[in-house]
Amino acid sequence: MPRSAKALTVGTVAALILVTAYTVTMGSSGWLWFGWVVLALVTVGAVSTKRS
Repeated sequence: MPRSAKALTVGTVAALILVTAYTVTMGSSGWLWFGWVVLALVTVGAVSTKRS
């Protein structure tokens, strides 16, 4: 996996941890979860195109 895809994966996991922590402490935010889903989809797309 290229370095950029690894960095994007690490960023996505870190964002998941941050969004989860925010949800636990402050309550759920639909926009944060929507943003994380979009980031996760971009990550999956980047990883899958680099493997092809």
